[in-house]
Amino acid sequence: MRRPVLVLAGVDVRLVPAALGAWAVAAWGVTAGPGATVVAALGAVALAGVAARRWPRVALVAVAVAAVATSVTWRLGDVRATPTAALAEQRARVTLEVQVSRDGRTFEGVGGPGTVVGLVVLRLRDQRGRVHGVRDPVTAFLVGEHRDLVVGRRLTVDGRLSPADDDQDTATLRVERRSAVQGSAWWWSASERVRAGVRHAVDHVPGAPAALVPALVVGDDADLSPRVEEEFRRTGLTHLLAVSGTNLTIVLALVLAVARAGRAPPRVLLAVGLLGVVGFVLLARPEPSVLRAAGMGVVGLAALGLGSRGGVRTLCVAVVALLFCDPWLSRAAGFVLSVSATAGILLLAPPFVRALERWAPRWVAVAVAVPLAAQAACTPVIAALSSEVSVVAVVANLLAAPAVAPATVLGLVAGLLDLVVPSVASVLGTAAAACAGWIVLVAHHAAALPGASLVWPYPWWWLLGVVPVVLWLGRRAASRPVVATGLVLGLCLAMLRPPSPGWPPPGWVMVQCDVGQGDATVLRSGQDEAVVVDAGLEPVDVDRCLRGLGVRRIPALVLTHGDADHVGGRSGVAGGRAVGAVLVGRPGPTVPGVPTRTVSRGDRLVVGDVTADVLWPRAQPTTRARRIEVDRNADSVVLRVVVRGVTLLLTGDVGEEAQEHVLRAGSVVRADVLKVAHHGSADTSWRFTRAVAPRLATVSVGAENDYGHPTGTALRMLRQVGAVVHRTDHEGDVAVVVRDGRLSVVSRGSGQRSR
Repeated sequence: MRRPVLVLAGVDVRLVPAALGAWAVAAWGVTAGPGATVVAALGAVALAGVAARRWPRVALVAVAVAAVATSVTWRLGDVRATPTAALAEQRARVTLEVQVSRDGRTFEGVGGPGTVVGLVVLRLRDQRGRVHGVRDPVTAFLVGEHRDLVVGRRLTVDGRLSPADDDQDTATLRVERRSAVQGSAWWWSASERVRAGVRHAVDHVPGAPAALVPALVVGDDADLSPRVEEEFRRTGLTHLLAVSGTNLTIVLALVLAVARAGRAPPRVLLAVGLLGVVGFVLLARPEPSVLRAAGMGVVGLAALGLGSRGGVRTLCVAVVALLFCDPWLSRAAGFVLSVSATAGILLLAPPFVRALERWAPRWVAVAVAVPLAAQAACTPVIAALSSEVSVVAVVANLLAAPAVAPATVLGLVAGLLDLVVPSVASVLGTAAAACAGWIVLVAHHAAALPGASLVWPYPWWWLLGVVPVVLWLGRRAASRPVVATGLVLGLCLAMLRPPSPGWPPPGWVMVQCDVGQGDATVLRSGQDEAVVVDAGLEPVDVDRCLRGLGVRRIPALVLTHGDADHVGGRSGVAGGRAVGAVLVGRPGPTVPGVPTRTVSRGDRLVVGDVTADVLWPRAQPTTRARRIEVDRNADSVVLRVVVRGVTLLLTGDVGEEAQEHVLRAGSVVRADVLKVAHHGSADTSWRFTRAVAPRLATVSVGAENDYGHPTGTALRMLRQVGAVVHRTDHEGDVAVVVRDGRLSVVSRGSGQRSR
């Protein structure tokens, strides 16, 4: 007698519990340690044995859990029990023979560019001359740009090891000296030539389209500007900038179409498809995101042949297999988004297609339902990551979708032809760039809409209940053309003139943005414009704050000093906004295309309603700053600002010594509002706090940060001078408001950022 198949709404969900169980044990196991995962694996094996006859579905879950727990145990033990890990604990200097496992990526550090690259250690020689043959993954950091560090190449490096920041790595390596690279295996050399061919085929095209084509084809987004990346993020098009299942599906569709045109039999088609997957992984690099894309792309193809019922089953198998190969994917945002989007398309798109088909052509129904389903499934995850809900994402994806496949296919063919016929490749590259140009145009204009995305001030998990209700209502409305048209018009109105219930509060003069463990302060200088002081660590956080305030023009961006938690998000300030000038106290980070001006004590800035006097630093570096170059806090820009009669003191990260210097210089520091220095560090002056005597104090600080900020010392000082303290980790964005000549504070729910 055949057992009944477990079906929910016409979908085979028998493997869903197994996939969820494997996911849960992987997410727990990578932080719990090998001892705990051994116990979990043995317990799951015992459960599988007991349940095998009477409860086969329970046994299936137990087998999946046991497999993944065993993989976690083995991987953790393999990473930790090596000579490399032991030497990392000692922070030893070593000489290593290594092979590049992840292409080097250039980043902009405070002291200049640097490169981070993934390496596999093959041979290790310690300070005593002992040689160890190993195969350990490490992440290495080098000063300067090193574009020759691509996957597969070998070299010798000297440097200092330290404990890894990531459980996937054995150690972190600071490279002090390196050799020239040696050749790599033929398959890596071939893939690099194709990647270079894609870049070469479009390098005659100016601007963002040429940079986007390599990102679409092979995930190479190194030349994309921060502004374009931010526009893609705001419009829900970020998935196009990294290798995804969509890329593989497009490539496989092309490969299989060519094979079918040659009347290949089914077995040959299968072989060609598998070779296409292998070639794609080699071309785009076997990084976790690419392996995830390969799994999700195969799921997409399976769904084309098996429907959503078989597609969900295949998705579950892919999840378990990927987690077995790489358990750390369980905690990767990209993996969560990929699985969510794929599940959304398989489960949610068909009912919406059926509802829309009652009055619209099928191709229109599919074009609308697929991005809608994917975005709806990803909405809770996106809100958890960014505290935002994208409104324009469905429309942007709908408009951009027709150009994605042509740009990808033309770019790939151009890269292949560049190896033999560069002139023809340039023609195809021009066509690919034209398609990419349309995608860039969609992202640019969609991101400029005031309501492109809305802040979600509540816990993200509320959306697990809200989204299904909205989808149920939306599906009922989709079958009625009048109601559906009304909803679309309402959505368009929300994007053009978004509602802003209670925010920004009327009469606001200053907002301390919730950017986690960093600083970003907004001073209102006029209608739709503000002076911004510091930019936090992540562009997304400060951009969210500025959009919530309706700021479109920034006459001046003040970067108090060069620490990453103050300047790392500057592209989020400049993205889509006109920035007049960047003001700094010492030479440091800049904003491309924006003039930079150095300010010092005695300078004054007047912009609209904002009048700011610079109290620090002095025109020449302090003796301490010259002696200890890494202490940039001592030279933070300190501003005394007046906005609509309210006096504010913004102190950057100055410590007690610099605060005492400001007082000895005779500066007037008394203020109504104090932006507390250095996130409430204990390195603060009692004399300085008493001289400021603020009525209100704001502390920009990350929830549960590792520094203990704000400290009890700083809070006691503020209470003793009668200041009411408002913290971003507890209250979110904090706005100082003037109403009828009285100061008050309005806060906007915290996202509890822990950075």
